[in-house]
Amino acid sequence: MKKSTFFLACSTAITLSAQAPQAAAQTPPVKTNYLEVGFFGGMLFPSSNHAFQKRGHETFDSPAPELGARMAYFPIGYVGAELEGAAGGSRTSSGASAALWAGRLHGIVQLPGHAFVPFALIGGGLMGAGSNPTGTDSDKLFHFGAGVKADLDQFVGLRLDVRDNLTQKNQAESGTLTHSPELTLGLTFTIDPGSKAIPQPSPPADLDTDGIIDADDKCPNEPGVLPHGCPAPKDSDGDGVTDLRDACPNEAGLAPTGCPERDADHDCVPIPADKCPEAPGLPQDGCPDPDPDHDGIAGSADQCPDRPETTNGYEDGDGCPDTLPEKVKKYSGVVPGIEFDLGRATIRPASRATLDEATSVLEEYAALRIAITGHTDNQGDRGKNLELSQQRAEAVKAHLVQRGIDASRIETRGAGPDEPIADNKLAAGRQKNRRIEFKLLQK
Repeated sequence: MKKSTFFLACSTAITLSAQAPQAAAQTPPVKTNYLEVGFFGGMLFPSSNHAFQKRGHETFDSPAPELGARMAYFPIGYVGAELEGAAGGSRTSSGASAALWAGRLHGIVQLPGHAFVPFALIGGGLMGAGSNPTGTDSDKLFHFGAGVKADLDQFVGLRLDVRDNLTQKNQAESGTLTHSPELTLGLTFTIDPGSKAIPQPSPPADLDTDGIIDADDKCPNEPGVLPHGCPAPKDSDGDGVTDLRDACPNEAGLAPTGCPERDADHDCVPIPADKCPEAPGLPQDGCPDPDPDHDGIAGSADQCPDRPETTNGYEDGDGCPDTLPEKVKKYSGVVPGIEFDLGRATIRPASRATLDEATSVLEEYAALRIAITGHTDNQGDRGKNLELSQQRAEAVKAHLVQRGIDASRIETRGAGPDEPIADNKLAAGRQKNRRIEFKLLQK
């Protein structure tokens, strides 16, 4: 349905706004006693529960475009008052042309001194509408909003407003309000009939621009450094020791003499920073690498400092390479021989021998921890398969715990159909995918 391209609003408001700030060194004075006039356009979102209905109630198309004008007076730079007017057109729910209008007066509070000036406003007025189906009617208006201004130059600026217009709600008790939000963008023009500028204090004098004011600067005509403002003493080798105190002024060294330290082990870590001055070491402290095989086990804890640990969940804390015992290897990966009733987590009696053997292995290797994962094929609902696989993993854990294995050594997970090892299109593949896997965990 086509919407009218014109909307007029008339309103009065109190607004927060701020003038765009200048550079810190040239902060402009805060203006007083000036006018702002402007024009704006935007969108009104009329409430479907409005009470503009002399003849009958119909909703208006939303959003409805609007145009309007405003004028504000600021006796001081921070507070002012504003009058607005706007109007436009829309269509009713039956397709009839409709005119919407509003008039508002509001107070403004604003914060000068920023590139983007924030403001807030609150006020009242009238809002109304007219069409053949609804007749012409208006209601009292309460509105509030906020926005931001940005100066384009000394006289012209941009302004963005976000508002909420509250009017009587349809078929509700008097004083029950409904919301008609509004968004506008416009231009403002400053009219200054002779404002009084509030003078800003001048910055303290600093003739040599070294950041130290002349009153505290012992060398006011020559840039210098803190605390007195005079040039820093000469340091030819840049080692932080001035030439007057540097025994090696042309060779960078260390305080207090300014000469370089000796490095007997040639590891580029000088004394006293080198904690191991007789043995080449690392840049951090000059000592040898505590973990030369880089397996994460350092110092005396690493029983094989020149060979990295084999991280396989078995004796991973001694720092030596190792291989899994055949008994343990049998229960690392897919464990054949564990079967369940169809669609259930009940372990079949034929699986007991396999689980008893697994119990014996865990009893013999008491330091092992395992993760038990249940898997299904992709037949049926994925969510139910995930739940079933978790239940089957828990059932295997329960059996092992019942046989005396500490529950803290076992974790469980249900992977459902998400990690197949064979083709689910084939019966043999689905059979392989329905499985229990054991994985060794590190301590």
